[in-house]
Amino acid sequence: MRRPLILLLLVALVLSMSGCGSISKLWKKKDPNEGQPVEALYDKAHEYMLEERWSSATETWQRLIAQYPYGPYTEQALMEMAYAEFKAGKHDDAVSTIDRFIRTYPTHRNIAYFYYLRGLSNASRNAIFLARVFSLQTSNRDLSTPMQAYNDFSIVVERYPNSRYAADASRRMIELRNLFAKHELDTAVYYLRRGADVAAVTRAKYLLETYPQSAAQNDAVATLIVAYEHLGNDTLAADAKRVLQTNEPNHPYFSGDWPDYPSTFRRLNPFSGEKSGAEHDD
Repeated sequence: MRRPLILLLLVALVLSMSGCGSISKLWKKKDPNEGQPVEALYDKAHEYMLEERWSSATETWQRLIAQYPYGPYTEQALMEMAYAEFKAGKHDDAVSTIDRFIRTYPTHRNIAYFYYLRGLSNASRNAIFLARVFSLQTSNRDLSTPMQAYNDFSIVVERYPNSRYAADASRRMIELRNLFAKHELDTAVYYLRRGADVAAVTRAKYLLETYPQSAAQNDAVATLIVAYEHLGNDTLAADAKRVLQTNEPNHPYFSGDWPDYPSTFRRLNPFSGEKSGAEHDD
C-alpha cells in the first residue's frame, strides 16, 4: 500500500511542476522589439535618442543589430548605440561598441569622432581617479584608463588634425597631462611630509622631466628646495630656489608655507563639457 501511494505522489509532483513550467512560459514577457522590421526599430531607437532615453535607445539598437547584423542600418545603429551607452554611463559598453566599429569600419568618414568618443568614455571609466588624484592616498591610484584616454585624444590630434574634434581633444590632452603631473606632485609631497626626502626628490625630478611646463612645475621646484634643505645639500637647494624665484616669485615657499600651503594647481576636470549630442556627420 505504501509504495503505490509514494508513486502516486511522485506522479502528481511531476505533473504539477510541468504545469508550472507551462504557466511560466505563458506569462513570460515577450520582447516587443523582437521580429520588428528594421525600419521600425530604427525609428523607435531614434525617437528614444531624441527624448534622451539612453537605456531604452541602447536596448533597441542592440535588437536591431542582433536581428540585422549586416543590413544597411547596422553601421548607423552602432554609431548611435555607442553614444547612447556613453550618455547612459555605460562606459565599458561604449568602449566595446566603439572598438567593434573601428575594427569593422577602419576607414569610415567619421572615424575621428569614434576615437574622440572613446577618449571621453575611457576618461569616464575611471572617474573615481578624479577624486583620488587630489588626495595623498597614493596606493589606490590607477592611471591606466586616463592614460588610454590621453592616447585616444592623441590619435585624433595627430591623425585627424583637421577634424572638428581635434581642438577639443588637444585641450583635453593638456588637462590630462596637468592631471598626471599633479598626481606625481602629490606623491612627492606625500614623501616630503613623511621625511622621505630622497624619494621626494626623485618624484619631483621625474615630474619636471616627464611633464615640463605643466601647471605643477613650480610646486615641484619648491618641493625640491625643501627636500634638498632637509638633506643638507645647500648648493642644489640654492639652484632650485633661483629657478623658483624667476618663475614664480610669489610662490608660497617664500612665505614659509610650503608644503603646508594647499597647492596652487587648479582642480581641472578634463571630462566635463562633452558634446551635447552625437556629433557625427550623419
